[in-house]
Amino acid sequence: MQGWRRALLWGMLAAKLWGGWGLTWDIRWHLLIGRDSFWIPPHLLIYSAVVVVLALCLATLARETLLALHGGPAPGSVRRFGLLGTPGTHLACWGLVVTLLAAPIDDLWHRLFGLDVTLWSPPHLLGLTGSQINSAGCLLLAVEAYPPDHSARRFALLLGGAIFFGTFHLLLRTSLLWAYEQGGLAFFYYPLLGALLLPVALVPVARLSASRWAPAVVVALAVVIDLVGGGIARAGFDFLKPTPAIEEALAREPASPIATFHRIAKENGTPAVTYTGNARAIMLAFLPALALCLVDARRRAVLATLAFAAAYFALVSWHLAQLPAFRSRLPAAPEIAVGIALVLIAGALGGIIGRWLGSALARPPAYGIIGAAHD
Repeated sequence: MQGWRRALLWGMLAAKLWGGWGLTWDIRWHLLIGRDSFWIPPHLLIYSAVVVVLALCLATLARETLLALHGGPAPGSVRRFGLLGTPGTHLACWGLVVTLLAAPIDDLWHRLFGLDVTLWSPPHLLGLTGSQINSAGCLLLAVEAYPPDHSARRFALLLGGAIFFGTFHLLLRTSLLWAYEQGGLAFFYYPLLGALLLPVALVPVARLSASRWAPAVVVALAVVIDLVGGGIARAGFDFLKPTPAIEEALAREPASPIATFHRIAKENGTPAVTYTGNARAIMLAFLPALALCLVDARRRAVLATLAFAAAYFALVSWHLAQLPAFRSRLPAAPEIAVGIALVLIAGALGGIIGRWLGSALARPPAYGIIGAAHD
């Protein structure tokens, strides 16, 4: 049974990788080509990954449930909705159910509202929430499937943590629109959201892996994953050569977030679509992650995330201030003071949530119940 659970873990991580690369391609598709159909290749990548992961989870739950009819429940199993499996398997499975439910809602949303309204639209947030629940399930399954000192457990936690982190980082993009459109205090929404969300992925991995430097490794892995995704997007465009329809879409909806992204790119003198842009943005979190490591998020989670928040605030604010599109949006001194305070509060809250999540996932693993003979 333990071997089956481990196969589930690695199958899920592999599928989440190609689904994440599909999402990377999808974002570039919408910026460059526009929205033409639900059945665009990036969507097929995303939802094929969702279907594969859900099938793996349901097959594992069904197998454990059927075996329990003859020999009793396997060690570490719990019953949810009539199915037996480890808590990690259940968490991963039902998170994917949420993501799958978001697909038809997203298609209806676009039929009603046209061009992508925002990454923060209800169906997008529903799908990403399900994906993050599944990622937390992957972390828990790694804890259940391997003993604490096993190298496979450490790698699964780092890889799963990088995917978890990357999705949180993706949510920061929309705050650039707010900074551009509103200026002032909104200039700091990006580092504020980063200080709140990113430690929710980094702190649990540090605590579960028992590695002081795990957060920095997670950020580095997230950069590599995004670079690979950008390469896949480029190769996909080169192979398929889809016909761009973005100009017509922007003319129809000049106030849409995608149109605003194009204006920001034009003012910055950069292309609207790049294949390393998000990787460069992720790299801004590397030095703050090192600060998190130095303070040691395993033992001092909140203090470590305050160090992360302070460093992230400084780096992101400096970076945005260098961009022509944001120079006229720079905040005044009182707004800077308020922005610093809000980012530090967000960092403390992110540390509290990350510490709670790490503790919640660090339950006695199934491996410890089954015994070393099954390694």
